[in-house]
Amino acid sequence: MALLACFAVAIGRGATSSSTRVTALSFATISSGSKVAWRYATATSPSSATTGCAPTAGAPAFFGRRHFRSSSSCAASITSLQQSAVATEDLEKTMDVTHPAFEVVAKDVVSEYGAYTTLYKHKKSGAELLSVASDDDNKVFGITFRTPPSDSTGVPHILEHSVLCGSRKYKTKDPFVQLLQGSLQTFLNAFTYPDRTCYVVASQNEKDFYNLVNVYADAVFHPRAISDPMVHAQEGWHLELEDKEEPLTYKGVVYNEMKGVYSSPDSLLGRESQRCLFPDNTYSVDSGGDPTVIPELSFEDFANFHAKFYHPANSRIYFSGDDDVAKRLEIMDDYLSEFGPSPESKPESEIVWQKKTITEPKWEKHAYPSGADQPETHMLNVNWLLNDRPFTPLEDLTVSILDHLLTGTTSSILRKTLTESGLGESITGGGLSDELLQATFSMGMKGVKPDDVQAVNDLLTDTLKKAAEEGFTDDASKYNVELFGFVFVPFDFGKCI
Repeated sequence: MALLACFAVAIGRGATSSSTRVTALSFATISSGSKVAWRYATATSPSSATTGCAPTAGAPAFFGRRHFRSSSSCAASITSLQQSAVATEDLEKTMDVTHPAFEVVAKDVVSEYGAYTTLYKHKKSGAELLSVASDDDNKVFGITFRTPPSDSTGVPHILEHSVLCGSRKYKTKDPFVQLLQGSLQTFLNAFTYPDRTCYVVASQNEKDFYNLVNVYADAVFHPRAISDPMVHAQEGWHLELEDKEEPLTYKGVVYNEMKGVYSSPDSLLGRESQRCLFPDNTYSVDSGGDPTVIPELSFEDFANFHAKFYHPANSRIYFSGDDDVAKRLEIMDDYLSEFGPSPESKPESEIVWQKKTITEPKWEKHAYPSGADQPETHMLNVNWLLNDRPFTPLEDLTVSILDHLLTGTTSSILRKTLTESGLGESITGGGLSDELLQATFSMGMKGVKPDDVQAVNDLLTDTLKKAAEEGFTDDASKYNVELFGFVFVPFDFGKCI
């Protein structure tokens, strides 16, 4: 397959001023050849210590040591298997649970994870609910809304903060903080992506879990923020006068947060890379908010955004764990039944596919702030837009394997070549990114001398061409295929030897 619509971004500090400049370069087509590489990531449970939005890469547990068991050990194993069979039978029954307010859309069993899944659709509101029954006592609830912004005022991000500042049923000003302090939660957070907003809670205590579900459901559907302009001002932006002799200054939780983000060269490099690859859809703007644009967000636009995108028909609801499936449906029906159908919700939030419009190398330059004591070096990213239609399962796996062969280990050809080149301090970009509607591939270096920017670009593209023409070693290809083959092999824990 081919890596198309390449775009590169480089950032470098100017030699004569405290500001810096960003250089961006885009290319047309680089063929990857017939040989491929592999990357894998496993999503962590909300109960893990990971607090970021992106899935965490990790390898599955490996039980490689065979040993003989005593007869008592075998007896214990048989008892365990019998108990497991009973548990499996109970889990299978959860797929037959119905509720008059919901219709069953689909059922499936993910045997590798012991997950018995049922997809429901709320008849009145149109909301979709995925119920996953398992023997995991860590119960998880999540609700996600597709929230594509049309500008960089940061309205999805500000709304994510604001809905957790009190609601119709829970009138305290900051229930989120109180839950963090007083709940038995194992996970409690919310995330703003470029195209969606996610609210996730988890707890091993059933009573505590249902309380968390109620707080979050009431928060997203009936937030105080849409009727109280003070929440928008607090979480978004407002003007403050600290000294009568000084000018008014902008303040706000999200405004201050994004000022920090936009002071980071790495963040700016990633932001400009994404913007350049997606000039025609929602990914061209910053869902988190650009500090220079955030003050343009009015309270009316803020409230209208919630009304447009926070309808149940535009949501995906998720439950997993060992709690009662009927109870899940009952709780959510209490909230969803207040809403009627909204057939326009999904079409209005649909993400437009970015077409591959880059036909020849393209450079862009942008500035970022830096101190006078910082070295006069640049940052460079070379970026590709990989697809303008959905990948087939084979293509998806192929791109992942190719990414792992190119960048997955310290000995991978692209990572090794850049690292040992001496042209920069470290690698940027990270390779394949597939968390959005369309996948991208980005690689580059930071700490690059101004005179070496072109050399980094040439080395990167020449290395990719070499990989496309010569392929990869048999050992490297075999290792990656076997690695993924191991990942997808179901575990067998029940044998008594």
